[in-house]
Amino acid sequence: MTRIYDGDGVVTPVTVVQAGPCTVMQIRTPERDGYHAVQLGFEDAKPHRSTKPLIGHAAVVGTGPKRIHREVRLGEPDDLKLGEVLSVAQFEGEDGPIHYVDVCGISKGCGFAGVMKRHGFGGKEASHGTERKHRSAGSIGGSASLGCGRSVKKGKRMAGHMGNVRVTTRNQRLMAVDKDNNLLLIKGSVPGPNGGLLLVRQAKCKG
Repeated sequence: MTRIYDGDGVVTPVTVVQAGPCTVMQIRTPERDGYHAVQLGFEDAKPHRSTKPLIGHAAVVGTGPKRIHREVRLGEPDDLKLGEVLSVAQFEGEDGPIHYVDVCGISKGCGFAGVMKRHGFGGKEASHGTERKHRSAGSIGGSASLGCGRSVKKGKRMAGHMGNVRVTTRNQRLMAVDKDNNLLLIKGSVPGPNGGLLLVRQAKCKG
């Protein structure tokens, strides 16, 4: 993350994201696959660190093997061609620039966490009489309905593995596009650690 300044000197925290270049590796069609989609390849991989199937898959479109492959669903047919290279210029759009984006990524893993850290529970009283139970979850089976026994219901918020899940942050402001270096400057923080893999798309709720 870094910061940028506007003409009035207002500071805006931004995350710098390297978006592309991405190569169109495969195109899905309803006639053959039953849906519209495009498969994108990102970051060149050395052949000896790849596999023969992936090398052959890339050779079909006349490029080298890629380290990352992701499929993006399309609502309608597009005029993309195999081997076409997509850059951050796509975010400037033919109908005008894109101002808001959705960012998908894998959140940071926090290991095993208790209910206070994982779910924001308040914990128990810190007064006399509460012995070694200050951060516990409390009763977990008291909400059982009549005839269902003392079972714990699915979805009960309890201690467990925290983080390391797919997270989507919506409607983040796209502050700037650097076409020369394939960089996007997105307002605020994004899911995952530094150097993590992200999927950036046009916001579905805002244009």
